[in-house]
Amino acid sequence: MRIAVTGATGHLGSLIIDSLLTRGVAPGDITAVVRSESKAAPLVEKGVRLGIASYEDEAALTAALEGVDRLMLVSGSEVGQRPAQHTNIINAAKAAGVRFIAYTSLLNLDTSELALVPEHRGTEELLANAGIEHAILRNGWYWENYASAIDSGKAAGKFFGAAGSAKVSGAARRDYAEAAAVVVSGEGHTGKVYELAGAPAVTYPDIAAAVSAVIGSEVTYVDQSVEEYRATLEGFGLPADTAAMVAGMDGVITNGALYSESTDLQDLIGRPSTSAAEALSA
Repeated sequence: MRIAVTGATGHLGSLIIDSLLTRGVAPGDITAVVRSESKAAPLVEKGVRLGIASYEDEAALTAALEGVDRLMLVSGSEVGQRPAQHTNIINAAKAAGVRFIAYTSLLNLDTSELALVPEHRGTEELLANAGIEHAILRNGWYWENYASAIDSGKAAGKFFGAAGSAKVSGAARRDYAEAAAVVVSGEGHTGKVYELAGAPAVTYPDIAAAVSAVIGSEVTYVDQSVEEYRATLEGFGLPADTAAMVAGMDGVITNGALYSESTDLQDLIGRPSTSAAEALSA
């Protein structure tokens, strides 16, 4: 059985490959789909095959997926480009004869109002109409998304946000990678939609406490309005459009977009998910 992983030099993709190897998948049975061969040297050292292709090149993607049975489609990182990129990958998978696709989507997609939803929903619809067996992995938030709070905690003893008292069911990136490896290398997952949420859910003040534990000094959560938080992020050097997007997401998080009581993540990986403090300390 040959398994391909897209975005294989990225944070999540590389961890998925590590998890596949840990689960006993032979390196030669893994194809890492990458844009840049030079960045893939660590994968080559592990004995993993390379498929060189950008998301924009459907023909190259088809060639990279020749002989592949199962595909781990890690969603693209370029907001606004995902629909076209994911269409190319799915078309290439069909042309190459891939039999199963697992896709990393977004927690609570059916009800979420996060700005990321339309592109993930569109990809789920593409898969539903592709005629290929598939499973959906709706990932929650990565605790690593809050790593910048370590810098602001050290500098000012504060963690800024606009999420109020909302709970976030986050987990470490390696937790989601392990779940992905379980699904793409195992049987019985066709047609499944997994809502992957960490437990226990925590609030932003709890995350501030986790940062405090990591840096060894007190960090206080400062809850702001969305506009105030946008201005704070711009003050930290984020471009205006990025700051507006991040602050706007916190406004939606307030409504529970990142909270779930699903145990799908823990059930798949067979252990508790990683705490915010443990993930941030890494």
